[in-house]
Amino acid sequence: MKKLYKILLNKLPRPLLIRLSYPFKFIAPFLYKGDNVECTVCGKKFSKFLSYGSDVAHRDNVLCPNDLTLERHRLMWLYLKGHSNFFTKKDLSVLHIAPEQCFHKKFKSQGNLNYLTGDLVSPIADLHFDLHDIPLEDNRFDVIFCNHVMEHVDDAIRCMSELHRVMKPGGWGIMQVPQDFTREETFEDPSITSEEDREKYYWQKDHVRLFGRDYPNWLKKAGFGVIEFDKESNYSQELIEKYRLDKKEILYIVSK
Repeated sequence: MKKLYKILLNKLPRPLLIRLSYPFKFIAPFLYKGDNVECTVCGKKFSKFLSYGSDVAHRDNVLCPNDLTLERHRLMWLYLKGHSNFFTKKDLSVLHIAPEQCFHKKFKSQGNLNYLTGDLVSPIADLHFDLHDIPLEDNRFDVIFCNHVMEHVDDAIRCMSELHRVMKPGGWGIMQVPQDFTREETFEDPSITSEEDREKYYWQKDHVRLFGRDYPNWLKKAGFGVIEFDKESNYSQELIEKYRLDKKEILYIVSK
């Protein structure tokens, strides 16, 4: 069963994998019984997490077998729970682009949120639109989430600027991306069009760029203020390892 699931992880698109994962979550506690790792989102513990990623960006022990969270989801949840007013402030207006399955139902059920989701094609999104031209009014949202989207879009600065436009003054957001910290500058080349080459150079076949250490400059160019959340100052190395966070990942908090 473990071997079969690993094959599925590497071969199936993530949306389909999520649908097929529900039966597996009932037997995962028996297959991966233990407490070496812990998911910050679902709270469950296992002997280990599952592996995940393409051939060029493969990671071991990162995917929660219960709710399919990855390192980035668990880090974002820690920030929201321990370092923001996301769960406590009343009447927060929230826009969530490309809503993640592990967050969607939780956020939808929160009584303090006016929660709206958007995506180009996702069946769980409330609205469907192109991020280059958001059909919503200026200065509407207190909080905006848009994770692992900017590596897919044609014009990332325009999409970021659109999100800045619909954010209220004083608002904040999280916009995670895959980031190669060995690169000083983001790499993009319009001549790279094949799925094979995109996976080779951008880590995934449907990516059109690979952000480098200059990613915060892209956010600033779109108008955002940017600060870094320092997980090392807030969590011990023991907890970072137990939660299986990416030790290199920086969580950028944007603001207007």
